[in-house]
Amino acid sequence: MKKNWPILVVDDEDVMCESMAAWLREDGYRVDTAPNGQKAVELAKATDFAICFVDLKMPGGMDGIETMMEIHRVRSEASVIIITAYATVDTAIQAMKEGAQEYIVKPCNPQEISMLVSRILKLKKLQSENAILRKKLTRQYRHHDVITKNPRMEEILELTQEISSLRSTVLIRGESGTGKELIARAVHFSGNRAEKPFIVVSCAALTETLLESELFGYEKGAFTGANAQSKGKFELADGGTIFLDEIGDISPKLQADLLRVLQERRFYRVGGTEEVQVDVRIIAATNKNLAQEVQQGKFREDLYYRLNVIEIRLPALRERLEDIPLLAEHFVQRISSELGKEVHGISPAALKVLMAHDWPGNVRELENVIERAIVTCRNGMLDEQDFSWLQHAATQQNWEIPDVPLGELERRAIVAALERKHGNVKEASAALGIDRSTLYDKLKRYEITH
Repeated sequence: MKKNWPILVVDDEDVMCESMAAWLREDGYRVDTAPNGQKAVELAKATDFAICFVDLKMPGGMDGIETMMEIHRVRSEASVIIITAYATVDTAIQAMKEGAQEYIVKPCNPQEISMLVSRILKLKKLQSENAILRKKLTRQYRHHDVITKNPRMEEILELTQEISSLRSTVLIRGESGTGKELIARAVHFSGNRAEKPFIVVSCAALTETLLESELFGYEKGAFTGANAQSKGKFELADGGTIFLDEIGDISPKLQADLLRVLQERRFYRVGGTEEVQVDVRIIAATNKNLAQEVQQGKFREDLYYRLNVIEIRLPALRERLEDIPLLAEHFVQRISSELGKEVHGISPAALKVLMAHDWPGNVRELENVIERAIVTCRNGMLDEQDFSWLQHAATQQNWEIPDVPLGELERRAIVAALERKHGNVKEASAALGIDRSTLYDKLKRYEITH
C-alpha cells in the first residue's frame, strides 16, 4: 500500500480535524488539514491528494458540496468523502450525485476510517495497474511509445511507418539491447498485417535440429517423441510477420532452407512430403556485420541480399545520450508500478551518473540497472547512491589485464557471471549486459556448461 499518498482533512472544528488527521498519521499516511473550503482548494492546487475528507456543513463561504466540486475541478482523480453529523437519505443522495465516493457520519470511528482509506487506496492501486496494462495492450507498439528524441531514431520511426504495409524483407542491425524487436513490432503493428500474428524466434537459443523443427514444424513420427503433427513458426505466422532474431547464428543448412522460403514462400515440415505454402513477412535481426560474415564464408551471400532488402541500423545508447533521461523516467514509472514499490523519480545527480556510463548492454542494460536500483532503493527517489555500484564498475578501467587472448577474457567473464548467478542464464545475461540468445551463442562457442 502506498502509505505516502497524501490525504486532506477539511473541517471547521479544530478538534475533529486534528483527531482524524492524528488517526490517519498513526496508520502511516501523510495528512494535511484545512479549516475551510477556500484553504482546502488552495492546498489541492499545490498537492495531488489521493483522498479528501470534507465536512458537509462549514459556516462562512463554501459548504462541503461546493468544496468537493472545486477540488474535483483541480484534482479530478481525488476521492472525496463527505463527513456529516446529520445523515439523511437526501444528503447522501446529494453528496453521491455531485461526485462523493463515500459519506460517513459523525462521530467518526477510527477503525472505520482506517478500513475505508485502505479500501480506497487498494482500488486506486488496481486502477493504476489496469491503466498501465491497457496502455501496454493498446499502445505498446505504436510509434509514439518508442521513447526517443534522437534525430536518427526519429528517422527510423518514420521509415518503419513508410515500409509497414510492404511485404519486403527487413534486416535490423544493432548491438544487443538496442531494441531490435521493438522496432520489428513497430513495423508489424503499423501496417496492414497488424491484426495477424507476430511470431518471434530466437535463432541463437536452439540447436540446428531444434530450430529446424521450431521454424518448419514436423510430421508425426519424424523423430523420436514426435507423437503428433506440429506446426512450425512459419505456419503460425501465416498472414502476419515472423521475426528471426540473431539470424547470423543459423547453420549453413538452415540458411539454405530459409533462402528457399524467401524465394518461394513454400517449405516442407520435418519428415514431411507435402509442401506448405505461407504468406509471411520476414523481419530479421542481428548484432553481427553480415557483410563481413559473407566475406569470411560464414553466411550465404544470396541469403544476405534476400534479407537485406530494407536495412535499419539502430544506434547504440551511447550514440543517443539525450534519450537516457527519458528512458530512465519511463523505466522508473513502469518498474516501480510492476514491483509495487513507491519510487517517484530519479534525481539530477543520479542522471549524471547514468549519462557518464558507457552502456555496453544498451537500453536493456539501462532497464536492468533501473530495476536493481528500485529494488534496493530506501527512499521515494532514486539518487546517486542507488547507482554507486555502477560508478564503481565504471572506475575499473585501470585493472591489470592479463596477457591472454580477448576470447579467453570473454569466456572467463561468462563463467564468473554464471557462478555468481548460480547457473541462471537469464540473470547472468542481465549482469553481462547482453541478451539471453547472445549468451547461449557464446556458451556454445566456448563450450561452457551451466
